[in-house]
Amino acid sequence: MNPQIAPWLNSTPSRRWCADLVPYFERLAEPPAVAVEGKLSRMVGLTLEAVGCQAAIGDRCRVYNPGGVDVDAEVVGFSGERLFLMPTGIPRGLSPNARVIPLGGAGDVAVGEALLGRVLDGSGRPLDSRGPLHLNERRPLYGEMINPLQRAVISEPLDVGVRSINALLTVGRGQRIGLFAPSGVGKSVLLGMMTRFTDADVIVVGLIGERGREVKEFIEEILGEAGMARAVVVATPADNPPLMRMHGAAMATSIAEYFRDTGRHVLLLMDSLTRYAQANREIALTIGEPPATRGFPPSVFARLPQLVERAGMGVGGHGSITAFYTVLTEADDPNDPVADSARAILDGHIVLSRRLAERGLYPAIDIEASISRVMSQVVGDRQLKYARALKHFYSLYEQNSDLFNVGAYQRGANPELDSAVAMRPQILQFLGQDRRSAVNFNDAVTALATVTGGDILDS
Repeated sequence: MNPQIAPWLNSTPSRRWCADLVPYFERLAEPPAVAVEGKLSRMVGLTLEAVGCQAAIGDRCRVYNPGGVDVDAEVVGFSGERLFLMPTGIPRGLSPNARVIPLGGAGDVAVGEALLGRVLDGSGRPLDSRGPLHLNERRPLYGEMINPLQRAVISEPLDVGVRSINALLTVGRGQRIGLFAPSGVGKSVLLGMMTRFTDADVIVVGLIGERGREVKEFIEEILGEAGMARAVVVATPADNPPLMRMHGAAMATSIAEYFRDTGRHVLLLMDSLTRYAQANREIALTIGEPPATRGFPPSVFARLPQLVERAGMGVGGHGSITAFYTVLTEADDPNDPVADSARAILDGHIVLSRRLAERGLYPAIDIEASISRVMSQVVGDRQLKYARALKHFYSLYEQNSDLFNVGAYQRGANPELDSAVAMRPQILQFLGQDRRSAVNFNDAVTALATVTGGDILDS
């Protein structure tokens, strides 16, 4: 060392100077990652193509718009040097060669107790003008897989407050069930009844791809102040980009998972699974995936079980998510691809019938076409016997309805059909219910025994 420099290094000013440089030396030890900037080369429909940068599927990118608001996007595919991006906002005003900077990291969701009573959009921003959310914990947007052997078995019924469901299509706590319905048959009304009457600690509602008008109506007329106190609503109406609609469904499920993992019983209402599939179809087709079944690419049917399987019982019975997914049957066809796929991956389905709705029977549940696959696990043999008896007499009457319409029915020719005719008014009264009144589980089973003549069946 130079003898002329040594005295200066040991002096007070030099030591102070070195102390000031310590933070900079620490930053040099862990240099930040260099963000490689790309540029926007093409836009077709809602798909953005970027070149000059690299990112993984699911990573977030920001497109800097010199003439307007910057647009966030997510990587949904790639081909050679090109990245395919799907915007989460409206890409209006984007110009060629706009800067594209990868931000890294797949999406996650901010969660916490402060979510109760709030309404969010698909990116987690509040829609209710009640101020910002202060949430410290984060969860992955697309969840984490649970070993199926670690889940508890569904073993107890869930009271949903609807007589026909409680008695004939009993729902188990932790079950995933579909609500299949064409338009205009009372789907939203039935969802509202279950929202108000179901015994759950937390309610998470995902309004995915539906009319924007329904969001406020659902919150004010169906949930109300008492319902919102224990609810979280995620709303991504039909005018949102397809990626935002998919994020809305994933976010609602992540929020439900958070409350389940705290040991609570969660009711998840997703309206609708069909709109989620349609949003996925829009993305898949625009990045070049070939259509398969009625215009739906194969990836759509791979994503549906990935979303649905996240609901259910928690590890070791620690909390549960009971999920209702509405499925819109296009053109009143119960065998459209989304409905058929959903029927296979869910634990049962409740079918709403336009024919019954036109008769004025609400809720318009077609008990012949509906089934709960866990009912035999959560109710006793007597209730199962009563339910089968009612379905038998209801179906017998429906199968012979042509005889009544043409006046060919003759009393006494078939004793079982005579019983079905005699029980018809009581059965219809049993199936109908005012939307403002709840019928608890025990009362529903008692009414079922009364209608079917439970004492006779037990003898």
